[in-house]
Amino acid sequence: MKRRTVVLQGAAMLASTIVALPFARKGMTQSIPGLLHDRPLSDLISGGTAGVPDTLPAPVFRAEPQCAVTLNKMLGPCHTNDVPIRDDVTEGVTGLPMRVSLRVVEAAGCKPIENADVEIWHADVRGVYSGRTAGMCNPDDEAARNAGFLRGRQITDADGVANFLTVYPGWYGGRAPHIHLRVLIDSHELLISQLLFDDALNDMIYGQHADYANRPPRGTTNDRDFVFSRSEVERFTFDVQTLDIGILQASYTIGLATRT
Repeated sequence: MKRRTVVLQGAAMLASTIVALPFARKGMTQSIPGLLHDRPLSDLISGGTAGVPDTLPAPVFRAEPQCAVTLNKMLGPCHTNDVPIRDDVTEGVTGLPMRVSLRVVEAAGCKPIENADVEIWHADVRGVYSGRTAGMCNPDDEAARNAGFLRGRQITDADGVANFLTVYPGWYGGRAPHIHLRVLIDSHELLISQLLFDDALNDMIYGQHADYANRPPRGTTNDRDFVFSRSEVERFTFDVQTLDIGILQASYTIGLATRT
């Protein structure tokens, strides 16, 4: 069985701190630091999720997750209603395939929350959102306005986990790359939040991956994003690793303060 490593949140930790977990799973490979130095981006899939198998290794979360209350953030102007429940949220758009695994727990005690309704949405490789939203989300892009890509919902299982197959988000002006999320329980909205990706990972993908490298350099890093204070960035950053099949795995534990 291969040793599995996970990248701890935060740019400083990315370069210096790797934690080997005792419960490695088949299909999990090296961490992003290893990818930076030893594995070319050409080993990672491009062009979207069409070639991703239906069955993937079970996601592995931190051995000791923070389970701190995840702060509420703005819904943002690019949210839409009537988002479908589905595993693959891409609707065929291009990009580096990535599975997003979110684990929902009670902040006090880290007990998994089953049957939570988890929604995600984010921009495509161009930094464009789908749907009938504010004009800034997809300016002059009628095809995007008529589509529903990179939006989806899942119901958490007995372990509190919801998995989504998507692509790595693109950047757009004024914001660091991020994924929006919302959590409802029994139709009651308990959380609206956003999660970031490590700056070093963003630089690597946007600078080298075929689906992203033709765009200008991004202008906003995590510590300059107006939604997050500098002290919040590390706590709101995905853990990211690679899977053997050539896609990314992004994981995060969401701690909820209350239940209804």
